[in-house]
Amino acid sequence: MAQELHDECGVFGIYGDSRAALKSYWGTFSLQHRGQESAGLAVLDAGEITVDKGMGLVTEALKVEHESLRPGHAAIGHVRYSTTGESSLVNAQPLLMKTRFGMLALGHNGNLVNGDSLRQRLEDEGAIFQGTSDSEVLAHLIARSAQQSFYGALKESLGQLEGGFAFTVLTPTALYGARDAHGIRPLALGQTPDGAYILASESCAFDVVGAHYVRDIVPGELVRIRDTGVESARFIEQSERALCAFEMIYFARPDSQMEGQSTHVVRRRLGKMLAKEAPAVADIVVGVPDSSIPAAMGYAEAAGLPFDFGLVKNRYVARTFIAPSQALRESAVQMKLSAIRDVVAGKRVILVDDSLVRGTTSRHLVQLLRQAGATEVHMRVASPPYTNPCHYGIDTSRATELAARNMNIEEIRAMVGADSLAYLSLGGLKEGLGQTGWCMACFGAGYPVPLAEKDRLPVAQAGHEERQ
Repeated sequence: MAQELHDECGVFGIYGDSRAALKSYWGTFSLQHRGQESAGLAVLDAGEITVDKGMGLVTEALKVEHESLRPGHAAIGHVRYSTTGESSLVNAQPLLMKTRFGMLALGHNGNLVNGDSLRQRLEDEGAIFQGTSDSEVLAHLIARSAQQSFYGALKESLGQLEGGFAFTVLTPTALYGARDAHGIRPLALGQTPDGAYILASESCAFDVVGAHYVRDIVPGELVRIRDTGVESARFIEQSERALCAFEMIYFARPDSQMEGQSTHVVRRRLGKMLAKEAPAVADIVVGVPDSSIPAAMGYAEAAGLPFDFGLVKNRYVARTFIAPSQALRESAVQMKLSAIRDVVAGKRVILVDDSLVRGTTSRHLVQLLRQAGATEVHMRVASPPYTNPCHYGIDTSRATELAARNMNIEEIRAMVGADSLAYLSLGGLKEGLGQTGWCMACFGAGYPVPLAEKDRLPVAQAGHEERQ
């Protein structure tokens, strides 16, 4: 989507490889789409953990020449977008902490709905936090655990967390990975031909370091990777599975697999469902680069219309939804996309995007196509109206910014300037995803983890069910 959702973060970990730092660099680089505010690596060598991190993209925060020379056999990497805590170096990850069990480094993807209450309790008990991120809560819980082993303290501490999360934790003796009880945030296990094990938010990170996908970490599971191999334990009983639907709709790279499904194939299927539900008389189908291209291809195939690249992307501009303010997002859109006049001039265009959240990007895209000579622009969205804020790691916590919560479809159509506007239905999304067990709270389907009182909002405005 060239849309305005803010992704959470990306985590990577490797154990048992003499080039752990370099491979962690490349693996983290492959997850750059999940966060562009800061990046960092923690490397384990001879029992010592050192952290290298900075603000900006991986190539800005870290230097590949430096990482290629760092000795070590285990490492974790992280790219961040700040869903909680300010965008600053002190909140950049991995976080390096000293506890009574020794040093540990941790990377976090997601958001803790009870993070504020846990932090307040810990501060009341005398804990001193380095930054404002909720990720630091886990380290303080570990340090204050009554368990006698680090493994026991980690399991106990993870069991106190609520929300959507995936953690990687590096200690002088092991690499750990954990996923929340509902599996809202993704985490997968891979292995290289030489036997090193890898943890990553997406399977695309395995490909770049020559590893193969082994399996997804099970919701509520904690894995420990040591010289003896991989051990698995539960830190909490698995609840009803609820993987974030937006991983499939948009966040994950098209070459990644989620829960055994290709994201590219699923997105094409959603486009086909959209064409069946919301046809339009047109000459050409255009997708918004890059994540909406599969859905546009599926729409064109089902509608029997030609697909073409009517919009081109400047790949040297960061993804607009990750820009930390609305003003910066709108400025980035101006530089990021342009229309190809020879493709769209004199044509009735169906513009397929994977979601419409705030609508500012959609308005700009419609204007681009009209300025390039499109006679009509019919907007089709390959997901339902986004009516509810996410509290599990996507920065859409302000309901007032969500177009579909505050306007009906005709009002949104007028705002973006399209000749017509239609969304995929909730039923169509469920069918297109192809299996059960998805978090669709943002589409009004209910939150799998209860929210803190301050985050609870009235149900979406009247008319939302009609929009589904």
